Amino acid sequence: MTLTIALAGDTMLGRGVAGHLDAFGPGSLFAPELKSVVDRADLFLLNLECCVSARGHRARIPGKPFFFRAPPSAAEALALLGVDVVTLANNHALDYGPEALDDTLSLLADAGIGTVGAGPDAARARAPLVLKAGGLRIGLLGIADHPEEFAAGPDTPGTAYADLHHGVPPWLTEAVRDLREDTDITLVTAHWGPNMAPRPVRDVERSAPTLLDAGADLVIGHSAHVFQGFTGRVLFDLGDFIDDYAVDPRLRNDLGLLFLATLEGRTLRRVDAYPIALDYCHTRPAAPDEYAWIRSRLTRACAPFGTKVTDEGDCLTARWA
Repeated sequence: MTLTIALAGDTMLGRGVAGHLDAFGPGSLFAPELKSVVDRADLFLLNLECCVSARGHRARIPGKPFFFRAPPSAAEALALLGVDVVTLANNHALDYGPEALDDTLSLLADAGIGTVGAGPDAARARAPLVLKAGGLRIGLLGIADHPEEFAAGPDTPGTAYADLHHGVPPWLTEAVRDLREDTDITLVTAHWGPNMAPRPVRDVERSAPTLLDAGADLVIGHSAHVFQGFTGRVLFDLGDFIDDYAVDPRLRNDLGLLFLATLEGRTLRRVDAYPIALDYCHTRPAAPDEYAWIRSRLTRACAPFGTKVTDEGDCLTARWA
C-alpha cells in the first residue's frame, strides 16, 4: 500500500505575515497552485514556527532576537491550505509564553489540525500523534534540539527538547521503537541544527542514523531556513515555506520547495520537490529563472548523498527502486 505525504518546512505566520492575514484574510497567503499540489497527498505536515494566539507576553530569554505570534485566523489559513498536522517542536512555540501555547493547541484542534512536539508537560509534549491516512496508521514524533529554555518539564509546558549535541537521548529512541510497534509508518520530524546552514551539520548527520536504527521510516528535518539534500530515508532540511524574512543573496532563503514523499509500505520510493518562491508574506510557484536556480542547488545538495535528481518539468524528482 502506498502513502503520499506533503511536507513543508518553516512556516512563520507572525509579524509581517500576521499583518497580511489581518489585511487580506486567511486565503491570501498561498497561491492556488500550491493547494493543487497538496491535494495530491494523503497527509500534509509542516513545521509551524510561531504560536497562534492573541494573548501572552514575550518570553524572557537573554539574546533571543525574534518572537513570532500569529493571529487566531492563522489556524483557518492552514486549514484552507489542507494542513493535517503541524509540529510545534521548535524555537518559537513559546515565544509568547504558556498562555499563547495553550491557545495554539486549542485553535489548531478547533480547525481540525493535529499537533505534535509541544504540550502542557513533558509527557504530553513528547507524546506521539497517531492518525490514519491512506488506510494506514501513521505515527509521528516531533522534537527540537533548541532552545533548552523551551523544554517542557514534568509539570510545566513546553517543547519536546532533545539535546542532540550529546547524542540522541534514550527517551527518544525508546519512543521511536514503541511507536514503530504500533504503526504502519513511523515518522520523526526534527527541528535541528543552526540557521542558514547549506548542508547538515555534524550533530544532525550523527543523529539521523540513530533515529533510523531505532525504527523511524523517514526523518524529516527543518530549522536552517534553506533546503538541504536528502537520502532515501532522511530529508535533512525542508527549508522555508512562508515568512517575512530578509533574503540572503547567496543562499536565497526566498526560494524553496514543497515536497511530496511517496512511501510503499515502510520504504520511501520517490520524492517530488516542487520549486516555490517566497515573496513578502506570500508563497507561489517559482518562475522559470527561480526554478532553474533551485534545480541547480538541489542537484548539488543531493549529490554527496548519492541521490540523483531529475527534472520532470514541473517538479524535481528522486526515485528509489
